[in-house]
Amino acid sequence: MLRSILAISGKPGLYKLVSRGNRCLIVETLDSAKKRMPAQANEKVISLYDISMYTDEEDIPLPEVLEAVKTKYEGKTVELDYKKASKEDLFDFFSEVVPNFDRDRVHASDIKKLIQWYNLLIENGEDEFIEKEEKEAESAE
Repeated sequence: MLRSILAISGKPGLYKLVSRGNRCLIVETLDSAKKRMPAQANEKVISLYDISMYTDEEDIPLPEVLEAVKTKYEGKTVELDYKKASKEDLFDFFSEVVPNFDRDRVHASDIKKLIQWYNLLIENGEDEFIEKEEKEAESAE
């Protein structure tokens, strides 16, 4: 699921991959507008599946972080106002989700973006962060 959800550098929000065009990707905004547009080859486009968060040991993939937030908030949106929250409030929030995150390399802006993306995904019905095959592999171990 998160493989087809994209973040485009310099553009707000998240985008769903619709199609591949000639030298561009066709994306659709994840919000209620569902506006389609091309993402050109010169834009930095990254799948949420490929992002990870720094911890003291190994980096944690973003899908696992989003799943932890979903578990903590029982699938509801995060009520913390990330726009007005202090750095300490953001770090307190994130330490509840990922207790061993690297406080030197994870910035308040990263946590704000995480909350913004999580709320956007939940509000638009995109709440399966870890793919079924991955869940089955984890439960088998």
